[in-house]
Amino acid sequence: MSNFLWKAARADAQIVEGHIQAASLAQAMIQLRTQGLTPLQISEAGGAVVSLALAPTEQPSGSSRFGGLFASNAITQADILVMTSELSIMLKAGLALDSALRVLIGMSAKPAMISLSQTILDDVKSGVPLSRALKRHPQQFGDFYINMIRSGEASGQLSDVLERMVEHLERLRALRESVVSATIYPAILLGVAVLSIIAMLGFVVPQFETLFKGMGDALPTPTRIIMSIGHVFTDYGLMMGLGLVVLFGLLRRWWRTPSGRQWRQTRALRLPLVGKLMLKYDLTLFARSLGTLLGNGVPLISALNIATQTVGNLKLRQALEGVVPKVKGGGKIVDAFKASGIFEPLAINLIKVGEETGRLGPMLLELARIFNRDVETGIKRGLTLLEPLLILMLGLLIATIIVSIMLGILSVNDLAV
Repeated sequence: MSNFLWKAARADAQIVEGHIQAASLAQAMIQLRTQGLTPLQISEAGGAVVSLALAPTEQPSGSSRFGGLFASNAITQADILVMTSELSIMLKAGLALDSALRVLIGMSAKPAMISLSQTILDDVKSGVPLSRALKRHPQQFGDFYINMIRSGEASGQLSDVLERMVEHLERLRALRESVVSATIYPAILLGVAVLSIIAMLGFVVPQFETLFKGMGDALPTPTRIIMSIGHVFTDYGLMMGLGLVVLFGLLRRWWRTPSGRQWRQTRALRLPLVGKLMLKYDLTLFARSLGTLLGNGVPLISALNIATQTVGNLKLRQALEGVVPKVKGGGKIVDAFKASGIFEPLAINLIKVGEETGRLGPMLLELARIFNRDVETGIKRGLTLLEPLLILMLGLLIATIIVSIMLGILSVNDLAV
């Protein structure tokens, strides 16, 4: 173990120093990053100082050795969030943009992120603005991200804009994760219910066939129905399973087409409780994106166009796209939003206040917080009702099968007597 001296930036952009024991320079970097620090300089005690801001650092060992085996090389939104956060910290700490990008290259463990950062660094070194360098990577950085960076460059507050971007991306990630995590348990419960019913009908019920053989109409109607369903599962279960897989594949393929996606999303909005939550989820994304863009000096029309593209539901997006022509024609924003028919009175009132006071951006962010809270509360309430309902349905189905078999057994005993 060697003793390393280091200088790093904290999340609040404060520069801190210290020493750490590690097997190698790369391991020392990993330990610093796990503590939430962004390394700037590091050296072995008594050795030469390695300035991570001026030269590429050693890639953490294990990333090259094991990363290709166990880690996906695809760039995710989480990678972009980490990159934005670290870039914001380093710029606040006083590093130049090209030096900060070199640090990112040195700290990256994913080859795709190293390649992306290196490409951006090469463009920046050749004199290309950061926003234009990012625009060459539309899959990773959308119009919203690029316009935010452009506004930061124009105002000379790039580090502040990156900090707001981190907050925005973290809020969106938290919202998505809350929705996804909320559906995991009901999905598992539903899967267990389906597998339990299949096991009962396909394996348990057929075991009683020999016992009930020859009874014919003497069997109770519920028992005959359950036995018939069990026969269907044993005789055609494989074909039914393959048919369902093919049907699901075809439906999934059709749902990805524009017409299928619009049909699915339109029907989803009409569902009780769920439809309202989906509407508020999309409006949360729209309001937060529009408020963030306006707060960073992006022109209203451009901000409206960009924020509209963050809405996933095609029907809602079409309604919001109708806002831009009305605003371009000199109409008030609140009137255009009201005419879209998708905003509730509370939202209209907040937008009206924001427009009249010149604080439309902050009001939209407040609206996004309200919608976000409503979505999270609605999901929790829905799960509170859904979970016992699924358990009750599973219990009733299994109880029905068991009771039907018991009725058959009692009938056999009556005939024997």
